Amino acid sequence: MTAAMINRELNFFGNSPLLYLIATPIGNLGEMTPRALEVLKEIDYVACEDTRNSGSLLKKFGLDKQFISCHEHNEEEASQKIISLLKEGKKIAYMSDAGYPTVSDPGERLTKRCIEAGIKVSVVNGPSAAICGLVGSGLEADHFYFYGFLPSKPSARKKELESLKAREDTIVFYEAPHRIGATLKDMSSILGGDRKAVIARELTKQHEEYIRGTLGEMAELDESTLIGEMVIIVEKQKSTAKTISNDEIVEILKEKLENLSSKEAIKETAKENDIPKNVVYDIYLKNFKD
Repeated sequence: MTAAMINRELNFFGNSPLLYLIATPIGNLGEMTPRALEVLKEIDYVACEDTRNSGSLLKKFGLDKQFISCHEHNEEEASQKIISLLKEGKKIAYMSDAGYPTVSDPGERLTKRCIEAGIKVSVVNGPSAAICGLVGSGLEADHFYFYGFLPSKPSARKKELESLKAREDTIVFYEAPHRIGATLKDMSSILGGDRKAVIARELTKQHEEYIRGTLGEMAELDESTLIGEMVIIVEKQKSTAKTISNDEIVEILKEKLENLSSKEAIKETAKENDIPKNVVYDIYLKNFKD
């Protein structure tokens, strides 16, 4: 597809229908933004993960709207109904139970189907447990990897942790109380018991708590004290790149040059020791070239 073939239209101009995705409070009702309330006042339908939870939330702000149930088990079917209503000119917003839709919550399939149908999507910003936990953790936040919920099956969970242990980014997980003990033990065993970690629980609620320590220490916590949805933030894996002196590189090159051409010796030395080839080449020129 060329640039000329891309269909572009500003979200708040033009005639194409638009679906709002609204982030909702993760604990404190004060997190409901004025903009979210303004949008909700203007829409015709609220599509949501749980009509009871969303109904209770809107009632607290004096809003009474028609709801469309759209959750994990009916999202495909509900998406078609929502798309039809949007194309009829109805205004619709989608909310999951807490935080952002699609982020470890329903809404992803709805969003994709709307985009495929030529319907624009706009996000009304708000609270995120992952970002909240990461920022408050004190661990490096310049580069992070959001994983979300690990598999509940022990073998699958361990396999996923194995695939993550070498990541050189801070990793952010979600976990539920009934699995927290087993998850922390697996993290300690696979990611490393001496790795720093933070558990952020009951975020923005009255009993908000940040628990800081190593994964080994976390694995020994009393599970009965770990209540509520939790964010686990694990420090990045430290770089395992070898440090090697110029003198050591000279000795390696000297040995390889007995059987290889200079080009091959430089190439192998660089590859085996994870050193840029130009660095090895410069050392070669200074020590071996007449």
